[in-house]
Amino acid sequence: MNQKVLGLIVTLFAVANAVKVPVTVYYESLCPDSAKFITEQIYPAVKGDLKDHVDITWVPFGKSSYSTQGSEVNFNCHHGPNECYGNKVHACAIDHIQANSYQQEFTRESLTLDFINCMMKAGKNFPDNVYPGAKCARDNHISSWENIQQCANSTEGSQALMKHGQTTMAFQNPLLSVPTVVFKQQYDSKVNERAQSDFVGVLCKYVSLPMPKICASANSAVSIAATTPLLGLLVFVFAKLFI
Repeated sequence: MNQKVLGLIVTLFAVANAVKVPVTVYYESLCPDSAKFITEQIYPAVKGDLKDHVDITWVPFGKSSYSTQGSEVNFNCHHGPNECYGNKVHACAIDHIQANSYQQEFTRESLTLDFINCMMKAGKNFPDNVYPGAKCARDNHISSWENIQQCANSTEGSQALMKHGQTTMAFQNPLLSVPTVVFKQQYDSKVNERAQSDFVGVLCKYVSLPMPKICASANSAVSIAATTPLLGLLVFVFAKLFI
């Protein structure tokens, strides 16, 4: 095999492997459909074979709205005032969670996912009416709960949530459905609908080589090449070499 061609193939594989699929999740803290999607679809997928293939952007606002009065920001949330507070906690967690150098098995992204999953799993029914923030932080190796709580109870939390509101409204105003899932910054209503019940199947359509095991059985070489132009080039090179 020509060494230059081999080098090109190795380089293309390395580039493909380095690319994570950007996924944006627009959701609400007390939305049952958001909770179902995050806990049953995203969480098990990203904690499993797909953890190195996806880059999630969380947007906890949904169908809420807000108004400003001077420095005050007033929110009207889809599932009531408790959801407004929950959305602030999520917004503050996204800003404040950091991985510690002595916790090398965790990343900022994995800690945020674990915390959000725990909060969404708790839903509206808190044991002994105790808000689950501290417990979710403690159970998931997050040391910054006091900072998150302080943020959520201050103007910092309001500003953080307002930014998520601005992001949501710039995307859709009003948001058509909650949750809404966007792959690679390109909204497709059919893709969003399918992702609600088959997040893995949809994500695998965007994943680059080498394919994780969970995707390999679902996608053929033809569909992979059609989905990713870079991989199509790989298929072309191999065809020229061996056919």
